[in-house]
Amino acid sequence: MRVILAVGKGGVGKTTVAAATALAAAARGHRTALLSVDPAHSLSDALGAEVGGRLRPIAPGLAAWEVDALGELARSWEAVARWLRALLRSDVDEVVAEELLLFPGLEELVALRAIGEVERLGAFDLCVVDCPPTGSALRLLRLPEVLRLVADRLLDLERRGLRRVRPLLLGAGLGSLVPGEAALDGLESLHRDSVAVREILTDAERTSARLVLTPARVVVAESRRAWSHLSVHGVATDAVVANRLLGPLAGGAGLGRWLERERRELAEIEATFPVPLLRLPRAAREPVGLSALRELGEKLYGERDPAARLTTAPPLRLGRCGPDVLVELDLPGARKDDLRVVEDDGELRIGLGPSERRLVLPEPLSRHHVVSARLEGRVLRIRLAP
Repeated sequence: MRVILAVGKGGVGKTTVAAATALAAAARGHRTALLSVDPAHSLSDALGAEVGGRLRPIAPGLAAWEVDALGELARSWEAVARWLRALLRSDVDEVVAEELLLFPGLEELVALRAIGEVERLGAFDLCVVDCPPTGSALRLLRLPEVLRLVADRLLDLERRGLRRVRPLLLGAGLGSLVPGEAALDGLESLHRDSVAVREILTDAERTSARLVLTPARVVVAESRRAWSHLSVHGVATDAVVANRLLGPLAGGAGLGRWLERERRELAEIEATFPVPLLRLPRAAREPVGLSALRELGEKLYGERDPAARLTTAPPLRLGRCGPDVLVELDLPGARKDDLRVVEDDGELRIGLGPSERRLVLPEPLSRHHVVSARLEGRVLRIRLAP
């Protein structure tokens, strides 16, 4: 199943683009699921039809689902939360304890597991995901790594005999320190599902992000950062959608200066992002409802197949230079001061600010070491030598 992620800053029309993409794909015969994992759902408003908390038909070839993140979280996290609640309440206020139980991005990650549920149905060719605003979307990409570390520690304790010593700790009045069977099972299940979702998202053959922006300097700057963090996390971006362009509206009096500014921003976008730039003119009225969104999808994609990979260049590339190995990663807008490259026991760790990607080097490269790491333009180039 193909997956397309609509990613962008809040207010740029991300939900509208996701819905228009899904309808355009369905019109081409792709069996399409449209998911909203944004906690502040606006998919029903965009479609002009009630979507609700389960997958339901919206149009021929299209079903939609506004995933109830809080409901999913209650089912998946409650056993773990009960244990954490018992640990925290002895030391902090009850209300504060409840707030501390949720990792940033946990709600969105739990909701994102719906992609796996859609895939397991086997009834869809394409899943279009209306992601939360950029900051939350990037947090949920980091969370599987956090869960991996927590789960590894606890499950390692379990393997080393936690179940055997639990009765002794309970007898000593230290029962609140010990995660119960349900908490361990819940954490292991969430960790397993998050790893499965991450594998889908980082498979460039299956998954693409479409970065939605408007031609405003602040939005473009945030989109550069979003691209770089997506690349570090292994998510391929196959197109940039420039939304709400002045287009025919620019003929009005006094709009010439705005049109010139838009042209400059579009030129910078084309120079910055090494993928197709899709242009969407500002609609005369708000595009709400299936008919308006279909028209928008036709303008956005034209003869292109919305479900296709619009570029095949992976964000991370491996090559050879004599005995050395070259690793290249597209990071438009990244700054040298924010980057770090570290070898760690057969892994290559590439960090950008709070984001980090761990590349497990294949056996032939496990004894290679980093001899240089340079940011050249928008590309990070790392040379590994034997």
